[in-house]
Amino acid sequence: MNFPVWVWAVTLIALLGLIAADLLIVGRRPHAVGVKEASLWVAFYVALAAIFGGLLFAFAGSTSGAEFFAGYVTEYSLSVDNLFVFVIIMSRFAVPREHQHRVLYIGILISLVLRAVCIAAGVAVLAAFNWVFYLFGAFLIYTAIKVARDAGDDSEDDDGSGMIRALQKFVPTTDTYDGGKMVTRVDGKRKFTPLLLVVAALGLANVIFALDSMPAIFGLTKDGFIIFTANAFALMGLRQLYFVIGGLLDRLIYLSYGLAVILGFIGVKLIIEALHGSHVDEIHFAVPDIGIAASLGFIVLTLAITTVASLARSRTKRQPEEPAPEPVTSGAEAE
Repeated sequence: MNFPVWVWAVTLIALLGLIAADLLIVGRRPHAVGVKEASLWVAFYVALAAIFGGLLFAFAGSTSGAEFFAGYVTEYSLSVDNLFVFVIIMSRFAVPREHQHRVLYIGILISLVLRAVCIAAGVAVLAAFNWVFYLFGAFLIYTAIKVARDAGDDSEDDDGSGMIRALQKFVPTTDTYDGGKMVTRVDGKRKFTPLLLVVAALGLANVIFALDSMPAIFGLTKDGFIIFTANAFALMGLRQLYFVIGGLLDRLIYLSYGLAVILGFIGVKLIIEALHGSHVDEIHFAVPDIGIAASLGFIVLTLAITTVASLARSRTKRQPEEPAPEPVTSGAEAE
């Protein structure tokens, strides 16, 4: 469905209003975001996404609504993987808790702008060249295999350490923080604080992970409006999700496997759609068509199984082992 310009305009104005309100309410003063506060914001953004999807169902049709929810769930679940890297970055740079929400806000906002550019380019390329579907599909299948093989492997380069070291060589940076400032003065000279490096690392991580998520959502819908809004709602709730499940990430031990399954599934779906677009299936063999409802159901079911299995396994590991019973000795032996 081609959404008119006024729908784009109203949506963008509403999103900008939400971003501004978020900054004014949550970012009005530096403070450590608690789990309760973050949970309320996560619920708020999830509810907004549900309302938006419901409006698409009502006014744009069931296909558009289902595509939005499938894209939103996929982007949100893939974005959770970013949180592992966020934890590493915050820990490595020892970012004070009262400033973490601000740097996350800036990093995710930069990511949203970059993704909008990628979406516009991706929609144009896919509309012009059907063979790109084969490329995206093969890339997602390769990524799925790599994610599954690397599950549980904490790479030192995942947080952009190389880029940070290069940036430090060219950008004068202080060794300590100066409140929430990114620029300060030392001996009369203007220097950047480590917050700039943190924002750069967060932005880099989001761009890297977008290389996986962008082809994935193109496998679910080709509508630029739905792709953009699904990304926007997923990213806007990601910052608060960091504070909610930051301490629970180590318990989602099977998450990477679930994400690998989802990426592989969407990769196969992209190749199937490419076969349909090239009419190869009409010449040689019948290729089944995977509908958006089946895709959404598969994604939700995979995430549910992954989460339940992870929590069950983590609970088993956390149970303390019962101490071995002491051997019973006779009175003579005791003496």
